[in-house]
Amino acid sequence: MTAKLTMGPVLFNWKPETLRDFYFRIADEAPVDTVHVGEVVCSKRTPFFEPYIAPVVERLQAAGKEVVLSSLALIMSEREMAAARSLASDAEVLVEANDISVAAITAGRPFVAGALLNIYNEGTLAALESMGAIRVCLPAELSGDAIAALASAAKSEIEIQAFGRLPLAISARCYAARARQLTKDACQYVCADDPDGMEVETLDEIPFLAVNGTQTMSSHYMDLLPDLVSLRARGVSRFRLWPQNVDMVAVSGLFRAVLDGRMAVAEAEDQLAGLCPGVQFANGYVHGRAGHLFVEDDE
Repeated sequence: MTAKLTMGPVLFNWKPETLRDFYFRIADEAPVDTVHVGEVVCSKRTPFFEPYIAPVVERLQAAGKEVVLSSLALIMSEREMAAARSLASDAEVLVEANDISVAAITAGRPFVAGALLNIYNEGTLAALESMGAIRVCLPAELSGDAIAALASAAKSEIEIQAFGRLPLAISARCYAARARQLTKDACQYVCADDPDGMEVETLDEIPFLAVNGTQTMSSHYMDLLPDLVSLRARGVSRFRLWPQNVDMVAVSGLFRAVLDGRMAVAEAEDQLAGLCPGVQFANGYVHGRAGHLFVEDDE
């Protein structure tokens, strides 16, 4: 069976109309099987996009895409908990749990265990499957051997992160606001100034991480184009593309072409570099190496 492509939720604070148009274009043009919609990082952003959720979901479903509604990654208030309960009660659309509380309140209904849950071993995988997880997106730090071991033990679909900045951590504090001498409560939504994340450098001015509001991300973009075929053979059934401020229709086309054997990896890599000017790519984790490295093969 051919591996499937997932478009992950947009993690950045894009303008509502930009976000709507992004999803409309993904619906109409992107060769992906599943699309995630929903605010994962900061609940303060949620009201801006809410008026567009229904038409976006309708457009995606009309185009034959599976829609998954993604939850917040860190729930800290009763208001956010109430929103999570409302999300989890929607029996019409599959929900992605990015906070363990969301998995708990699905009451045994099928759900997706998100990439922001810590699923590093067979015991955790089995526990989430017993709660209703039918699909699991694994953390990015796992090696190919670890991925294969989990895929072998899984009753659910195994998905891994294959493109884009990696979501590494989430905090109660807003780094984007503090960098501009603002508080989280009066942030002025300054994270919108960085539609692809705010670069963080070391004292030696070397790119190190990226900041997206309360979220810490990798500086490099994950790029598993060279590893798709081998990971598919090791039991991975889905590959997740994290939306970045680049042509994601074209990006998804490259991943689809490599998975289908219609394009050589070298050609796809050249085109991907053209779509993401100035970006450094990485796939070290899957090779059991430092995460920021790019390994072309295992030699």
